[in-house]
Amino acid sequence: MQIFGVDIGGSGIKGAPVDLDQGDLTQERHKVLTPHPATPEAVVDGVCEVVEHFGWKGAVGATFPGVITGGTARTAANVDKSWIGKDIRTLVSDRLGGVPVTVLNDADAAGVAEMHFGAGRDRTGTVILLTLGTGIGSALFTGGRLVPNTELGHLELHGHDAEKKASSKAREDEDLSWEHWARRVQKYLAHVEMLFSPELFIIGGGVSRKAHKFLPLIEGISAEIVPAQLQNNAGIVGAAMAAAEA
Repeated sequence: MQIFGVDIGGSGIKGAPVDLDQGDLTQERHKVLTPHPATPEAVVDGVCEVVEHFGWKGAVGATFPGVITGGTARTAANVDKSWIGKDIRTLVSDRLGGVPVTVLNDADAAGVAEMHFGAGRDRTGTVILLTLGTGIGSALFTGGRLVPNTELGHLELHGHDAEKKASSKAREDEDLSWEHWARRVQKYLAHVEMLFSPELFIIGGGVSRKAHKFLPLIEGISAEIVPAQLQNNAGIVGAAMAAAEA
């Protein structure tokens, strides 16, 4: 079974058809840059460009970097604030000719995919996926079930929003060495571990491709720490899974 997944991020909008039996993309993903300002109209244009690149006419699953309830955005951390209160599901569906659209938080989508097909498979304890990208997204699972919209990237750490110091964007913006950045990530993980006592951290986002450069530098965390197996495709796969389930 194939369903289309599209992952809306603070820096890029990417998507592809997904084989839900294998948890893999059936074609190479297509990506466009997230417009700035990332207003609803401009971002939906990008989503349509990605979907239409494949000539896709069926159901679509989409992720969004913020809290989503009933297909509506409740927060918008790394896109334009005018998204707040917008019915994303209807906006995208109308622009795509009325096809069914399912929307969920971007990190939740990545987590769902990793729990089913990737690093969290067969794990039944408390598992936390963290996407280190433009911001920090989080997905919390207990007993294999998702607790949606946790937004742990906005925990306060040493007087700052954690994602402002420990995201991949922070590393790039401040030109930090891998060692310096790993210490920041370590402090953040220690804080999250103190609050939730997970047995497993899964580190996702684009930086997961370079996990060997920083994960071995992180010390003092009791939980197991592993990179996301689906890497930066996890959000696309999870979005497609959510659309199929809907």
